[in-house]
Amino acid sequence: MKIKDKHFKVLLDYEQISKRVMELAAAINHDYEGKNPLFIAIMNGAFMFAADLMKHVHIPSEITFIKVNSYQATKSTGNVKELIGLQENIFKRNLIIIEDIVDTGNTISHLLEDFNTLGADSIEIVALLHKPEAVKKKVAIKYQGFSIPNKFVVGYGLDYDGYGRNTRDIFELLE
Repeated sequence: MKIKDKHFKVLLDYEQISKRVMELAAAINHDYEGKNPLFIAIMNGAFMFAADLMKHVHIPSEITFIKVNSYQATKSTGNVKELIGLQENIFKRNLIIIEDIVDTGNTISHLLEDFNTLGADSIEIVALLHKPEAVKKKVAIKYQGFSIPNKFVVGYGLDYDGYGRNTRDIFELLE
């Protein structure tokens, strides 16, 4: 598949993704029964993952969205820029951060610091993708979808310069 000036091949198809999303939701349903967690989806990339995950979360819960950015083209800038912030009071809440991908760990580390200072009771991460080889700041991911190689990926909400978010599958960059 071609997106803008780059070529990609399928890394994970929608059937694999769907199956894993249901498994993650089942684990969350079990672990958070009776706890009323607040899900915080990180936009833009996590929008498809968050929507599919929440279809299978059957416990009382809320969801909100924040927008942060640390990527430019196919590389992490290393800087986390908060674009749209959190409006809900998270004091004494159980938070579950919904992230499309954890690679360097910079974005999640930044958010964990911010949320801890606001008095959350607990904070866990559900990430569809994790790139262990790219980690610069180690974070604990309680609910992990897939561990992938340190390659640029697009699709299922992830983008290349704003394009490719609308595919059902996840594609990796062909070098």
